[in-house]
Order: sequence, then structure tokens, then C-alpha cells
Amino acid sequence: MHQSQDSGLHVWQASGSCSPTGLADGEPIAVDAFRRVFRRHPAGVAVITVSDGAKPVGFTATSLASLSSTPPLVSFGIGRTASSWAAVCTAEHLAVHLLAEDQQELAATFARSGIDRFAPPTAWRPGPYGVPLLEDVPAALVCRKVYDLPAGDHTLVIGQPVHAVEGGTARPLVYLDGQYGSVSR
Repeated sequence: MHQSQDSGLHVWQASGSCSPTGLADGEPIAVDAFRRVFRRHPAGVAVITVSDGAKPVGFTATSLASLSSTPPLVSFGIGRTASSWAAVCTAEHLAVHLLAEDQQELAATFARSGIDRFAPPTAWRPGPYGVPLLEDVPAALVCRKVYDLPAGDHTLVIGQPVHAVEGGTARPLVYLDGQYGSVSR
């Protein structure tokens, strides 16, 4: 293993390359075992919203990650069978909303299928680039979508924040072992 330097960035490389190597040979672990392991991993809860041109679209995500600080980038995954998938994949901009511990019902609303997730009591307004912005969330980022990457049965979406909305401080909503909860500070 060696270190390369390019324009001030340090990249660790195993064999002179940092390109994708593909999936591992052999059988992966069983889906049930994979899910059981990740049920033990607490995840922050976010709602992702986009406009499909005619109406607002959104879903609950627990896969949100801060990917890079220079430049700022975030990532999340969305299942390709999700009702929001087509709108997210065609959108140029999206909003990422971080939820507070008292917003469990909002998270549950955006996780339900077959309902109008933006109907009352959901409070929202059009934001920059026409992206739907949820009201009363602790923080939100409006992002320009820069990359979609197929990954198994999901698509990994990478966005570059172009606008921040900072609300009040609140304990974050987390998801652990199939339930919503919070963490203390």
C-alpha cells in the first residue's frame, strides 16, 4: 500500500489504482443476516424531497451520509422499486431534511406507501430550485444532484449542497432495531 498526492489530496491505494474492483467472488452473506447486523447500527433519520415537475415527492432515508467536506457532498441510497425512485433519478436538485426526535410521525409518513405524503398535517413550502422544503425541521440542505450510481437493488445518489436551512437545535431522530428513538447530548 502506498500514498499518492494529487493537488493536495492524499489517496491511499492498494495496488496503484483506486478504481472500483467489482463485487467479491463467492457468495455474499444472507440478506436476513445482513439486516440483523444493521438493525444494531443506529442511523440518523432524514427525509429526501424533490419535485417531479408536477408535484412534490419524498421518502424517509436512514442511509444519509456526509461524504466530503471539500467540496461538500452528501450521499444516500434509494431502492429502485421505491415509488420516489424515478423522480429522484430525474431531478436536478433535491432537499435533505434532518429530523428531530419529536418528528417520528413525519418520518413514518414519508416511509408509508400509497399516501399523499405532502397532505396536511405535513407543512412544507417551495424552496430554491422548486425543491419542496419541510417546515420546522432542525436543518435542511438543498443539493444539486451530481451523481447516480447503481448499487445492488439501490441507487447511490450524491448531491452537492448549494443552500442550507438551519433551524433550532434539537436532539436528532435515530432509527435502531426497527424503532425510532433519540440520543442524548
